[in-house]
Amino acid sequence: MIHIEETTLIQAPIARCFDLARSVEVHLLANVHSGEHALATGGVTTGLVGLHQRVTWRAKHFGVWQHLTSETTALEAPTYFQVTMVQGIFKSMQADHIFRALSPTLTEMKDIFRIAAPLPLLGPLAEALFLRRYMLALLRERNTILQRVAASTDWQRYLPGTPQAGSL
Repeated sequence: MIHIEETTLIQAPIARCFDLARSVEVHLLANVHSGEHALATGGVTTGLVGLHQRVTWRAKHFGVWQHLTSETTALEAPTYFQVTMVQGIFKSMQADHIFRALSPTLTEMKDIFRIAAPLPLLGPLAEALFLRRYMLALLRERNTILQRVAASTDWQRYLPGTPQAGSL
């Protein structure tokens, strides 16, 4: 099993960062290279993902189209949410997203990912050879996009009508 921890500082209020991290549109913006999109298969396809809501993602990774359904299995706004894979290529996958306000306009976001590759013999080999590096690169790309959107006025496109409109 792979265990990845990544901490990112974001120049924006905690509530804005928390909501943007749950935005389907911001997730897609960060994964444009893989052709990723949310499928309308009984789950959320736009907006903010809430507690017990599911999203089925379709994306091309390693040259193969993949489907992965995730569910938000815990949520304590604006400090924490957890996403768990309920169906997909991995044996298991779970991500914890923890937010801490360092000041009114600076937020620390900590991501903790646990991923287990399928296949009892080849899975650990794939984890060691390439999967950890690949997943860390995807996470860092997502966090860079989240930083950029949250710190600019672009966030208003993804969180229209929120009480944060007057914030930084």
